[in-house]
Amino acid sequence: MSDLLWPGDERAGSLFSDAALLDAMVRAEQAWLDALAVAGIAPSSTSLDGVVGVDDLEELAAGAETGGNPVIGLVRLLRERTGSSWVHRGLTSQDVLDTALVLCLRDALDQVLADVERQARALAGLVRAHRGTVMAGRTLTQHAVPITFGLKASTWLLGLVDSAVALRGVRDDLPGQAGGAAGTMAATVELAQRLPDPVAAATGVLRTYVSSLGLQGGAPWHTRRTPITGAGDALVTVADTWGRLGGDVALLSRPEIGELREALGGGSSTMPGKANPVLSVLLRRHALAAPGLAATLHVAASSYVDERPDGGWHAEWDTLRTLARRSVVAASQAADLLEGLVVDAERMAARAAEADQTLRAEQRSMTASDGGGEPPYLGATDLIIDNTLERAARVWSDL
Repeated sequence: MSDLLWPGDERAGSLFSDAALLDAMVRAEQAWLDALAVAGIAPSSTSLDGVVGVDDLEELAAGAETGGNPVIGLVRLLRERTGSSWVHRGLTSQDVLDTALVLCLRDALDQVLADVERQARALAGLVRAHRGTVMAGRTLTQHAVPITFGLKASTWLLGLVDSAVALRGVRDDLPGQAGGAAGTMAATVELAQRLPDPVAAATGVLRTYVSSLGLQGGAPWHTRRTPITGAGDALVTVADTWGRLGGDVALLSRPEIGELREALGGGSSTMPGKANPVLSVLLRRHALAAPGLAATLHVAASSYVDERPDGGWHAEWDTLRTLARRSVVAASQAADLLEGLVVDAERMAARAAEADQTLRAEQRSMTASDGGGEPPYLGATDLIIDNTLERAARVWSDL
């Protein structure tokens, strides 16, 4: 995939593409068909491997308008080409598409988490290397008190820790969907009527189905959209961290400050030699856009009515895909930025020295009250850094 208006989109590759979604829908149909056979409801399973492919995408996309979703056309093709009437029996369109969306989302979350770990490792190295690198602390855009760059980097690292915990929680709890027309599994129970306990057989099919896909089971969530909104919230949480990080790097790379710079600054179409902090800019772009996408997921979830939704569900699909792909892109960009970040410790020291009178003002006001001297004014910086590294090591054990 490519997107001229979202530079870096190619970093997400085929994740959550139409081809990936089609594959995920077929995987869901296959898992359900296999589960019916295992339970003794269907006489046998049928392989759906290679029955449909990318050549069918145009037809499926064009036909999706008729029924409002692409599953109806997919089921028709699968039944026609396999001759199996058991394909999709017991399911409804939302079951298949929700499960496919979750499978695509899981792949995207896995990639984001892998790149967040890259970022954490890079940051841990920066924290250790620069725990004593003094620089000017700034509040409300003005000089405040001395800090170290290691401390600043540790706050970025803590943001990643919080984000990783949220992302892992969402990823590990992603559910499959198989409630049938109104979330009662009535069709599956009906198909199992010849078995001794139809309800037990139907719930057994559900357990086999979700287990084979590596998902969680439980009650249908056709109109309870916390799996989707929770994923959106977790992705926005990490976007916030990247936005803050990108903002700091962009600010500190200004020529008049010059304390940080990206390893490969971007160029200008008219100004030779200009090195723009492009990755930082693109991270801030994502951080500004992501909350709106998550908000759409929440608005959609709040609009659900009855046992199956009208419109809110449909609004989720591309919104979730866009947020997930952009998160993958930003995760890769943030990892590249941090792994190549250039820290100018001498410039930091020089800037701090220039502002020494301002940076030491609070210290002087504190020591004047008790007659003390002027020791290094870094407070509990070392302890804060140690605690941060310890907490990060609980998330990434060999950090």
